[in-house]
Amino acid sequence: MPESQPPALTPPALIAPEPPVLAPVQRRTMVVLVIMQIIGTVGVGVAPSIGVLLAGEVTDNEAWAGLARTASTLGAALLGLPLGNLAARRGRRMALASGWWIAAAGGAILVAAAQWNLIVPLFLGLLLIGAGSAVSLQARFAATDLAESDHKARSLALVVWVGTLGSVLGPNLGVPGEIIHRATGLTVFAGAFFLAAICLGLAGTIVFLWLRPDPLLTLQRASPSTTAPAGKKPNPVRRILAELRENRPARFAVIAILTAQVVMVSIMTMTPVHIAHQGGSITLIGLTISLHIAGMYALAPLVGFITDRYGHRPTVGAGILIFLVSLIIGALRPDGTGWIITSLILLGIGWSFVNVAGSALFSKVVSPQTRASSQGGVDALSNLCGATAAFAAGPLLAASSFSMLSLLAIAVLIPLTALTVSRGHTPKA
Repeated sequence: MPESQPPALTPPALIAPEPPVLAPVQRRTMVVLVIMQIIGTVGVGVAPSIGVLLAGEVTDNEAWAGLARTASTLGAALLGLPLGNLAARRGRRMALASGWWIAAAGGAILVAAAQWNLIVPLFLGLLLIGAGSAVSLQARFAATDLAESDHKARSLALVVWVGTLGSVLGPNLGVPGEIIHRATGLTVFAGAFFLAAICLGLAGTIVFLWLRPDPLLTLQRASPSTTAPAGKKPNPVRRILAELRENRPARFAVIAILTAQVVMVSIMTMTPVHIAHQGGSITLIGLTISLHIAGMYALAPLVGFITDRYGHRPTVGAGILIFLVSLIIGALRPDGTGWIITSLILLGIGWSFVNVAGSALFSKVVSPQTRASSQGGVDALSNLCGATAAFAAGPLLAASSFSMLSLLAIAVLIPLTALTVSRGHTPKA
């Protein structure tokens, strides 16, 4: 019996605009997502700095520490697609809540790993806490489900932006961790992850209780064309690949998202190690990563406005230029603390321009039938590329220098730059 063919993808240009009656639901959705994102990203922000330092302390081996540093990013990659598929089946509320609770469990495991220097719980905890990164990323797509077509980038950027507070506070949880250490006897790192677990669990509870009605399910009910015909359940990976083969703007958006992630993660992950090798304190490392994360998120509303106003391709181009300035500084002035901090801030801003523009474009042009699964798949692939880049960056830094790492990151930008400049291969949007 011949295999049934999956339903044809609905061209984005033929999708009817969201009915005005959905506007109140969108406003409520944005309020819940904003509160959830602020609280949850406090827990997520622990991994890039305190998690990196804990990995070095527990393993006492650079090779193992490098693998541990990538564990949270790998966890986000492994869980991105399943959480996206869960959203497609059960809605955003169940997917986001489940992701935050998995991350909270990871945070709790890391308390034990930090307290008793346990290697296996360290890897498991970092792997599970990566679910927080996955749902934090998916929240930006949830903001676009019911947004008007010409406001999608701004809605997406707002959710990215509010993560600034949590993501900046997260790397500095070592400070309240010291208070918990004095009060309870937990180590500083264990106290930090204890607070992270509380924040992650609370974020899941908030979205589970109050993200009603569910934005994705509401969109599906309002637009029946957004769901596949009954009885046909094509493989989600196959459908995503078919989408990318047929949809050139979506392909460009994916390349932009992946490139930004590889460049940013490879440099950001190794910066705490580089500063520590130069004798920098945990306070300086936390401040540097906090300023970097502020660069990633603080200008997001402006980037969203620029994207909606001037188009996705010019915004990606601006991000590439900012990336180049950041990496040139890192290559030429790797030993100057002030220069490294400046480079990391610009690295975050460059990521913001490319990622916000690429994500908004993908959300706009992807077909309704693959919306949630494709978004989860792109985030999973993005985190997998980030994990690979972070893992490779460790040996590269050990074998060469921070300058060489910056030069290699510049080389990664070349394909995206060529696609952005070539009008024949990029969308007009």
